[in-house]
Amino acid sequence: EHPLRVAIVGTGPSGMYAAQSLLQQDGPTVSIDLFDRLPAPWGLVRYGVAPDHQKIKNVIRVFEKTADDPRVSFFGHVHFGRDLTREDLLRHYHQVVYAVGAQGDREMGISGEDLAGSWSSTEFVNWYNCHPDLADSCYPLEHERVAVVGIGNVAMDVTRILARPAEELATTDISDEALRCLRASRVREIHVLARRGPVQAKCSPAELREVGELAGVQVVVDAAELELDPTSEAELADDRAAQKNLELWRQWAEQPLDPDKRHVRFRFMVSPVEVLAADSRVAGLRVERNRLEPRPGGGTRPVGSGEAETLPVTLVIRAIGYKSLPLVDLPYDARRAVVPNDRGRVIDPGAGEAPLAREYVVGWVKRGPSGLIGSNKMDAAETVERMMEEVPELAPLPGAAATRREMERLLAGRGVRFVTYDDWRRLDAREVERGRRHGRPRVKFLRVEEMLAELDADTSEAVGE
Repeated sequence: EHPLRVAIVGTGPSGMYAAQSLLQQDGPTVSIDLFDRLPAPWGLVRYGVAPDHQKIKNVIRVFEKTADDPRVSFFGHVHFGRDLTREDLLRHYHQVVYAVGAQGDREMGISGEDLAGSWSSTEFVNWYNCHPDLADSCYPLEHERVAVVGIGNVAMDVTRILARPAEELATTDISDEALRCLRASRVREIHVLARRGPVQAKCSPAELREVGELAGVQVVVDAAELELDPTSEAELADDRAAQKNLELWRQWAEQPLDPDKRHVRFRFMVSPVEVLAADSRVAGLRVERNRLEPRPGGGTRPVGSGEAETLPVTLVIRAIGYKSLPLVDLPYDARRAVVPNDRGRVIDPGAGEAPLAREYVVGWVKRGPSGLIGSNKMDAAETVERMMEEVPELAPLPGAAATRREMERLLAGRGVRFVTYDDWRRLDAREVERGRRHGRPRVKFLRVEEMLAELDADTSEAVGE
């Protein structure tokens, strides 16, 4: 009769794994309300996973089982901080979990970074994945030479989408606008820049191998940049992924250059120092050669040598990491770009790191942007374990505030057009139907207004019947 009422803000992997873990507890009966600012759930899986990686999106089936549970409700198109406040959540729920991910991107901090033709990977990835925030954005690809700054898996995704033949993407759920731009693309050369050496690269061997398997593409590597210093040699000995990566780069370094193919050039030990301009647009990228120095606590750090060169690129995409943005009224660690926490329980640095009652974080807003989708499962389990520790201390919620119906009334009273999970299932079915006509897994709705209009049209038809 009186379940543990939990609000989860965010329905990406971390939020859904937190909901799953809560449902699996042997403790109190749980009632979970999921909130997302978009009408569509699944966060990073829907809007972050590359369109040519459809198998990775199969994890949505796991999330759907959780969302289908009668103890779970979905409130889409509800913007935390605008439609619903922190105070609202603490009044209506015993515990609140923030699973908002890392919505910002790290900057290079160099001159010219804001020029036209200098993009963040966040923007570019969201654009080709049909994120509503980028519905009216345009990313033309009339550039012949591109620099991708960074060497993690996101950088590999960006590189692969730029280099893959457009017709191979025509059977995916990529945005129609992105597909049009890729069909007209003039990109012939992509420079992938790493500020440290090949051993320190963060991309997985599987992601790296895919780049080398693209039709009509040759990976180009300078063998001299694959030479290792003693510290890197020591790191390599215990890192199987780095060994596989290095083996691939060494193989590619031995291949003669084929001028008829598009080239992906991996560059190591270089850091961007200035984006050059002409007519307020990118006209080149100045990079400085680095050397590696051992860190006192282990590992290496890049140090500029003063030796510089200019890459003749007219498009720069930085893929150097994401960062979480501050949440309204919650503590924020600006240096680490996370909500300060103790194993998921929010703490207040201004009060001697005392834990805040009833508030928790999971995923990237908890630990920073690290790990793969599956990494969020153990992360969420740790947070839920902390939540269960607090349950004996929780006081009853005031009267009607403790019901799902009251939350529905609250949002409706504020004029919030929230989207239920049944609504989403109708939108999901419609996207799949639209895709089936063109041999694609789905054709996504691009704008929030389109989604709401589709739902309103369904309602009108039902009333007419």
